[in-house]
Amino acid sequence: MRVARSLVLIALLPLFAACQLLDGPRQSAAHVGQTRMQGQLNAADGKLMFQPCNEQRSFEVNDTGGTSVLQEAATLADDQGKLFADVRGRLVESRLDLQQLYRVERSGVACDDPNFKMLILRAAGHGPEWNVKVSGKGMVIDRAGQPPLAVPYVEEQLGDGRFNLSTEANNQRIELWVTPQRCVDSSTGSVQHMSAELRIDGQVQRGCGYFGGARND
Repeated sequence: MRVARSLVLIALLPLFAACQLLDGPRQSAAHVGQTRMQGQLNAADGKLMFQPCNEQRSFEVNDTGGTSVLQEAATLADDQGKLFADVRGRLVESRLDLQQLYRVERSGVACDDPNFKMLILRAAGHGPEWNVKVSGKGMVIDRAGQPPLAVPYVEEQLGDGRFNLSTEANNQRIELWVTPQRCVDSSTGSVQHMSAELRIDGQVQRGCGYFGGARND
């Protein structure tokens, strides 16, 4: 298989600095005519309804992409909170024709996440706890018992939607391998659209991941 390589060296700057994306989110040609949206899922009259963040309107979910969102929502639903969903599709009158599910989780505050639009990717796992946040400013790695590590990175596209981010900064070989496939967070039950592996000096930790608002694949 031919490996397509796209190598971009990102300058090291803190993730938490204010930034402006010059070119806007990158969008795949396959997504033309579709919109990525975040909002709340709830059941009403035997139907699954989607209410976009900061809107009063609700749309009946029509799972045209075969995402299994109905089953995912039923599994996560409980009496303790709301379901947040990050999706892509088309709004047709009062209906959402859903094509892709990025993430669904129990949350009533995810709509208010101030960092979402700046993120290219977020990945996290457990045992021990770790998470990686990637933006146009660099990659920040948090691991249990260690201070956050901010590094530049190189991205390599591997085909079939797979890619990896790597760096040899700080005298360590760090790689984040990402594969597009359904992944369930073992702690929260959140369903995300990618699996992830964090490899640091040969040690592997597994988890899940999703694209932030700065990437529109």
